[in-house]
Amino acid sequence: MERIIITGGKPLYGEISVSGFKNAAAPIIFATILAQDKCVIENLPDISDVRVALDILTAMGAYVKYTGDTTVEIDTTNINPGGAPVELVRKMRASYYLLGAELGRFGKATVGTPGGCDLGERPIDQHIKGFEALGATVEVDESTNTIVATAPEGGRLIGDSVYLDVVTVGATINIMLAAVLAEGTTVIENAAHEPHIVDTANFLNSCGAEISGAGTDSIRIRGVKRLHGTTYAIIPDMIEAGTYMILAAATNGKLKISNLIPKHVESITAKLEEMGIIVEEGDESVTVYRGEKLNKVNIKTLPYPGFPTDMNPQICVMMCLLDNHTKCTLTEGVWENRFRYVEELKRMGACITVNGRRAEVEGVGRLHGAKVRAVDLRAGVAMVIAGLAASGQTEIDEIFHIQRGYDNIVEKLKSVGADIDLVTISDSYTKISD
Repeated sequence: MERIIITGGKPLYGEISVSGFKNAAAPIIFATILAQDKCVIENLPDISDVRVALDILTAMGAYVKYTGDTTVEIDTTNINPGGAPVELVRKMRASYYLLGAELGRFGKATVGTPGGCDLGERPIDQHIKGFEALGATVEVDESTNTIVATAPEGGRLIGDSVYLDVVTVGATINIMLAAVLAEGTTVIENAAHEPHIVDTANFLNSCGAEISGAGTDSIRIRGVKRLHGTTYAIIPDMIEAGTYMILAAATNGKLKISNLIPKHVESITAKLEEMGIIVEEGDESVTVYRGEKLNKVNIKTLPYPGFPTDMNPQICVMMCLLDNHTKCTLTEGVWENRFRYVEELKRMGACITVNGRRAEVEGVGRLHGAKVRAVDLRAGVAMVIAGLAASGQTEIDEIFHIQRGYDNIVEKLKSVGADIDLVTISDSYTKISD
């Protein structure tokens, strides 16, 4: 077990480079199953979710080899369907992409129910609706927590129109995975728009798929008989970029965040500028620092291109740092259980009242260090931001959540002046050498 120890109150200065997008890495890794060939994936983040996904493919019989720090070679030619270990599948939410990939290639998928952060009820009914529209039968065995999807007789799915009842990233990608090798054309209506959907479609197209419209309400997939291997680089992580943008303002420092696509963070930029934070945009970077005065702001998280739900905890920390008694409203428009982190921020002096999906945040000027825990991935990194902005020392436990989604975060923050350490937990904790 590990812990992060922070001594806060120091402005951060310098440059941080953004790693590959966590939310694109998982579906692309599992999409290599459809290629049944060798694929080289570049710009992979070094995070636990990626390592678990690669471990799953290895356990299923794939050849997996790192050829550089951020590049991995994956050959799924001899992969065994239904071979994903349940104990690994339950470590990550995105393991449900195995369903679409296995079903598309083999005509049958047997996958344990996924894990990941507990953000409330996150059903996969829209995934199932899509698979059934393509002719599959889907059964959920609650006694073994296993999902079994089977294509119609003949083993190949049949293209059809699928209208999603709600905008859902997971179902959009999963149906797309299932449909690329289906017979005929599939159209996904009311599709989600997120950049990692576009990235997954671009990867599949580089393997020989015929997908158009990704990033719009309507995605059209013309089924092909076979895909082939490819070399593909994953896009930068817009949530990591947004996190460091807020970190610059929260510590009253100045950071250049490089290797990003500025368009992907436009909604974050807009709200930071509304708060009085300066965002200078470059071709593949943004530089962020505070203006003369911070202002109140009200935010509602929404599907892309709205303000991301994955930035909810981070922006809440920034709201807490406004002048005393400045009141902001933060409304969660995606997950009903997003505000579990609030009790941890209160330990640091935050003044937040939560009513359902709405939080009233009152500025306190400055937070103070405390012992807190990472209740989920984005909540965990919010504790890091709060600790770096606070006076005194902050100790963060359960940091495995943070390690699921942030590549080398401690060393990146050290490089811009943060007083932060990773320690092992024992009766008297031992600092890990730099």
